[in-house]
Amino acid sequence: MTERKYFGTDGVRAVAGEFPLTPAWVMTLGAAAGEVFKRRNPRASVVIGKDTRQSGDMIEAALAAGLTSRGVTVVHVGVLPTPGVSYLTRHLGADAGVVISASHNPYQDNGIKFFGPGGQKLSDATELEIEAAIDEVPALPPVTGIDLGSVTNYAEAERIYLGFLRGHAPDLTGLKVAMDCANGAAYRVGPKVFQAAGADVFAVYTTPDGRNINRGCGSTHLEHLQRLVREGDYDLGVAFDGDADRALFVDSRGNVVHGDHMLLLGARARGEAAVVTTLMANMGLEVKLKEAGARLERTAVGDRYVHERLHEQGLTLGGEQSGHMLFLDVSPTGDGVLTALLTLGHMRELGTTLDELHDDLVMFPQTLVNVRVADKKAISRDGAVQAAVAEAEARLNGRGRVNLRPSGTENLIRVMVEGPDEAEIHEVARTLAGVVEARGQGG
Repeated sequence: MTERKYFGTDGVRAVAGEFPLTPAWVMTLGAAAGEVFKRRNPRASVVIGKDTRQSGDMIEAALAAGLTSRGVTVVHVGVLPTPGVSYLTRHLGADAGVVISASHNPYQDNGIKFFGPGGQKLSDATELEIEAAIDEVPALPPVTGIDLGSVTNYAEAERIYLGFLRGHAPDLTGLKVAMDCANGAAYRVGPKVFQAAGADVFAVYTTPDGRNINRGCGSTHLEHLQRLVREGDYDLGVAFDGDADRALFVDSRGNVVHGDHMLLLGARARGEAAVVTTLMANMGLEVKLKEAGARLERTAVGDRYVHERLHEQGLTLGGEQSGHMLFLDVSPTGDGVLTALLTLGHMRELGTTLDELHDDLVMFPQTLVNVRVADKKAISRDGAVQAAVAEAEARLNGRGRVNLRPSGTENLIRVMVEGPDEAEIHEVARTLAGVVEARGQGG
């Protein structure tokens, strides 16, 4: 596949105000995207939503200017979770959707992520087409007069999305819930839908000021929520990230209940034959799924790869430890609030609690060693390293697993070893890391 210049695995992301997220470049991106969408539909429309970052307004205005300059109609849906924008894109029959967010990153960062007409992530081929069109923008003939696009504000967006969520909400009457909204996109939607389902909700981090999104809160900072649940005698806690496409729980004792737990619960409740997760999922999940009659399929790290495998295999349930879950029979993209509702529905359906789920899924000890090397690509082909991996796997003899993967951003090899005996996996990891280091210095 052709290497992408601007789009990463989850859209364009950078420090807002720095290249490429400058107003001028974003406007050019909007014009390029508009040109591509107009090739498919001369009356193209694009839905734009955002999280609560200070820079969201600037980027939204620049992107809309670029899109309308090529004759595209822009529909603003305001602050809404990423999956809400996905839902509105397909609900309104738009040609594309855009989320302006950097997910769980600090507020200085921002990003631009496109959805296709069905609310799914934009295809690689279309992203490449937009990138190619960026260079063509200066030479495009001007669009003027009646052919210019327009901007409308869709005031019903939140209500429509809440209706979708309520349609999948279980009866939560009597449940006492602490909720961390990360000062992000779910700060209104999360509490509203849980309260409508009957839960007694105490929500925190619901006062975004443009600069406090994810700051010491949300699904990447669970410490406050854990303390709140323990001290406030709540049944459970739930936390979303900045754009609310993921969710994590804590049980009544403050223990973290993450994606591996939710996959196990979902597989049991839904009677799944197989679930898809990544290389980082704990082997304890694999053991428990086997007991439930389900197989586990692993992909590279990233929800994009989980999504691809689900489609390839005709499966519906997948996710990551981070709480980015996929229920493709319900939504084409990860949805933190929906994930929380479905998980609690599964819990009630099976007559269990998050405490029991946490204790049932015994996590195998796991260790991760980062080894700096000269050429991370060469390591995977190195004969001595391959022999060391085979020796490590033979020593574990099916009781554990070994995984070597290159860092996506640095010249590092991540050596992961997992198994039931903590002392043994640390020894295996040290031995394997030593071989990688010795072979990698000369590479």
